[in-house]
Amino acid sequence: MAGWDRIEVMLQHEFTQLREEGRFIDPALVERAKTLRGDAAIEAFFEELRPLPMDPTYPYAEPDAFAKITAKAIALDPVKAIPFAFFFGALLGRCIGCALGKPLETGPYFWESTKANPGWKNVRRWFEGADAYPIRDYVPAHSRAEKDGLYVVCPDSQKDHIKFMETDDDIRYTLIGLELVERHGSGFTPYQVGKRWHDMLPYQFVCTAETQAYLNFAHVTRHLSWSDDFLHPEDADYVRTHVNPYREWIGAQIRCDGFAYAAAGDPLLAARMAWQDATFSHVKNGVYGEMFFAALISAAFVEKDVDRCLEIALSVIPERSRLYAYLTRTIAVAKASKTQIGLLESVWEYLLDFNCTHTINNACACVASIVFAKGDFSLAVTTAVHFGLDTDCNGATVGSFMGALLGTSKIPPHWTEPLHDTLYAQLPGYHPIAISEVARRFQRAWSKIRFAK
Repeated sequence: MAGWDRIEVMLQHEFTQLREEGRFIDPALVERAKTLRGDAAIEAFFEELRPLPMDPTYPYAEPDAFAKITAKAIALDPVKAIPFAFFFGALLGRCIGCALGKPLETGPYFWESTKANPGWKNVRRWFEGADAYPIRDYVPAHSRAEKDGLYVVCPDSQKDHIKFMETDDDIRYTLIGLELVERHGSGFTPYQVGKRWHDMLPYQFVCTAETQAYLNFAHVTRHLSWSDDFLHPEDADYVRTHVNPYREWIGAQIRCDGFAYAAAGDPLLAARMAWQDATFSHVKNGVYGEMFFAALISAAFVEKDVDRCLEIALSVIPERSRLYAYLTRTIAVAKASKTQIGLLESVWEYLLDFNCTHTINNACACVASIVFAKGDFSLAVTTAVHFGLDTDCNGATVGSFMGALLGTSKIPPHWTEPLHDTLYAQLPGYHPIAISEVARRFQRAWSKIRFAK
């Protein structure tokens, strides 16, 4: 069953996904797809495509098993204490970056981007038209660029109106991560991920890969006959892959933060929890993206050298994966870039190699921003949002890393004060809640997990 888009559109995304995974697609299959009519016929065709053979010339090796993915992982020595300021800083940073990006998470900056008209140029036009460029603060509600057809959305996150962190999937998944670790510790299962989603997330709150996994999970579970923690391997594979051409898109990557906080200073454990979460709905680079950023943010709590954090995070994903190749390329580009505009232009040369909501290109925007900022919180989050693409996701991820790296004391107050330490998440028990309270609960979860090992 298709849940996110018309199944005919999803089938075209599936062909793209299969090519990116290195599958050999007989041209006759593409022609046959054009003759299919009706959801049932197209859904059956999706299943027919699943066992397509790999192209023998495909240069990447992208395993599924955790041990193979993390074969070269770097482990850190455990720490006995992490100050609250870093948990609060990480969560505040996530909220700040998300709020900064939310008004720009729309057409001109996102899915309407082309090589000739990249999203970052429209971001610049908006801020220039509001006499607010370079970007130093939240998005202005109005700009002279409106005369050129540009616009912004989400008024509760605009500079003129912001008074709290408004609800957003980038924050809701962080809270679901908290629920998972509070209830189950670090050993939660994909089944428990699905139950938390069904318990806490209305259907309209899930997107792309999450929509399909949400539906598929309902098909293989029963209210009156269910296990406490287990999905049969065939059912688990069905949940993450059936009619799910979005299985390497950004949805898992934005779910990593709760596991990074609960495993602060232990990036390999953070990557393990991210893998447990991501494999509910994603495969390959969709999984690696969540693992990479979980490890990166976890490392930042204790390791204050950005290059070292990146080295640790890269070690938990396969060296022969597409994500690894693009990230290492991006790190080199960012280190060589002298100006923000130069960075944007250079990285945009390959950001549209993938769909605008893919894991890989958005991960590149995040890493480029972190490297270029050299420890400057404001420069990091504004660069991430300036890139365009999935602006709220990328702002949130970069803000989370920078907050874990720096702590609250080094986040400028013009970012924190407008949020009034308040979050409205539209989740039971979190609407509203103090951001600081959530951070304290993460610190307690970290302590429980840390000393249970």
